[in-house]
Amino acid sequence: MRVEAKTASEHMTEAPTTLEAADIALILKSLPHRYPFLMVDRVINIRGDEGGVGIKNVTANEPQFMGHFPDNPVFPGVLMIEGMAQTAGVICSQGEAIGGKKSVFFLTIDKAKFRKTVTPGDTIEYHMTKMAKKKNMWWYRGEAKVAGQLVAEAEVGAMVVVG
Repeated sequence: MRVEAKTASEHMTEAPTTLEAADIALILKSLPHRYPFLMVDRVINIRGDEGGVGIKNVTANEPQFMGHFPDNPVFPGVLMIEGMAQTAGVICSQGEAIGGKKSVFFLTIDKAKFRKTVTPGDTIEYHMTKMAKKKNMWWYRGEAKVAGQLVAEAEVGAMVVVG
């Protein structure tokens, strides 16, 4: 059996059917958040509105470490939950063709648990999986992981408003 490979030009003519990743430029178009309150640097493995993985690189120069805690910097758990919500916001706003200017709003936080501390130098992965959708509202289960280890988890809800 012979398998023929496609040339580079043949690959370039194929239109992608789904968005698989969102860089910082697309995140900034999708969310109203800006530094220092943007808690996700990119989103990968986007599967429509079904889920994806947000990436946050934690650095020592972030403002929350000035007070949380100066001699022992620990990334605040509530900001991990915010990172999950922002990741879900990017996924649901990109998962469907929603025309016009859109805003994403946090609706709910349930079953939040914090398992391990996160410190500067860590990379947080927000693994988000859709639980439900009703009209312009989505609910996701999130697991925050560092180096494959679960550090936090929660269920979050988001609403996309056009206009």
